[in-house]
Amino acid sequence: MTVVAESRRIAPARPSPNPTVQPKRRWSLLIGGLLSVLLCAGIFAMVQLSGDARVQVLVISRAVAAGQPLTAEDLKAVRVVPDPGVPLVKAAQADQVIGRSPAVPLAPGTLLAESQLGPAAWPAAGQAVVAAVFKPGGVPSGLAPGSHTLVVTVAKSDVTGASKSGSVATPVAATVVDIADGADGTGTTIVSLLLSRDDAAKLAGAGSDLSLVLVAG
Repeated sequence: MTVVAESRRIAPARPSPNPTVQPKRRWSLLIGGLLSVLLCAGIFAMVQLSGDARVQVLVISRAVAAGQPLTAEDLKAVRVVPDPGVPLVKAAQADQVIGRSPAVPLAPGTLLAESQLGPAAWPAAGQAVVAAVFKPGGVPSGLAPGSHTLVVTVAKSDVTGASKSGSVATPVAATVVDIADGADGTGTTIVSLLLSRDDAAKLAGAGSDLSLVLVAG
């Protein structure tokens, strides 16, 4: 009897996976990617800054009268695209501006230009400033220095309440310079108005109650 031995091919045992073993990180690729991101961000920022034509200039933050020395509280910095024909004062020149006086009244929001500074040259020839007293209800809401208005003179009423005259004078165009509360305690408002010299003289001698109409500039 012949016995044939059957050989079997035994596969090598596979090593059991070790969950604690982590694949090696490629630090060079990680660092290279990070540097690429930073480089792209820097290039983008440089392109954005080089394409921004705005510059920081000074703007008036509150009303300043002609001849009144400027203070730090009167100024603030804003970024604008300047007009080459208008020499605006840059924000870096604030120290050179503080203490100087504007030649004309400056309303809040006015971009400060070098031509606005100097000896007071206001009001201009042919113009005048008159202070007018308005009773309660004679001044519209929203009135501010720089507002364009029409001054209406209304005939006064007598003791019976009847109007002495049924006519209303022709409205006079004027620009508001300043607004203050009356000191008589009756709720009156004192408004300084810039208008032509002839109209100022007529308004000062009108002897009538006044009313202001706010109009578009």
